Amino acid sequence: MTVKFPKAVLFDLDGTLLDSAPDMLATANAMRAARGVAAMTSAELRPHVSKGSRAMIGAAFPGLDEAGRLELVPEFLEIYDRELGRHAVAFPGVAELLDALDRNGVRWGIVTNKPEGLAVSAVEASGWTQRSGVLVGGDTLAERKPHPLPLLHAAQAIDMAPADCVYVGDDERDIEAARAAGMRSVVALWGYRLPGDDPARWGGDVMLEQASDLLDPTRWP
Repeated sequence: MTVKFPKAVLFDLDGTLLDSAPDMLATANAMRAARGVAAMTSAELRPHVSKGSRAMIGAAFPGLDEAGRLELVPEFLEIYDRELGRHAVAFPGVAELLDALDRNGVRWGIVTNKPEGLAVSAVEASGWTQRSGVLVGGDTLAERKPHPLPLLHAAQAIDMAPADCVYVGDDERDIEAARAAGMRSVVALWGYRLPGDDPARWGGDVMLEQASDLLDPTRWP
């Protein structure tokens, strides 16, 4: 029996398809410089990237409480909009993986918690706009991951049943959303994780070290 790729694949964006940490680092350091604070390193910010803007602001300014972090979100997003695409690159193996999915007639799309406007810009900068069957941002719908609605909406948009879709993501929220949507899931271990995160406890169907592992149809759940 020939093993084939899934009928459809949905991807998280930051930390799964796109290594956007360099853009985020430039953003955080611009904010720190404006306040006379020395630049932080990639190693300090990188684990927080998949957790969202407030988490990255918290890493950049550890003394801030939740209200203080929330107050800086508009500034963070404004600066990030200027830095977007200037430093980020696709993770190793992603280009080859997307090519393989296209060659094999696999429908694929992107479901991210990044605001839709920024997600559209990031996808365009990466050259994926015409190839991605759907793009759902964190503010596209009334709910965002880990709620299953964005994944279910994306599956419907590409005319696929949830059971025929696999969701690939690097955060626990991704795996929770996939499970709630009735989709199989791949934990992208090449993405961003905090030191205390334990992907083995997330309940994903498969955990893989690099995007190129998915070039082998037998590695998919």
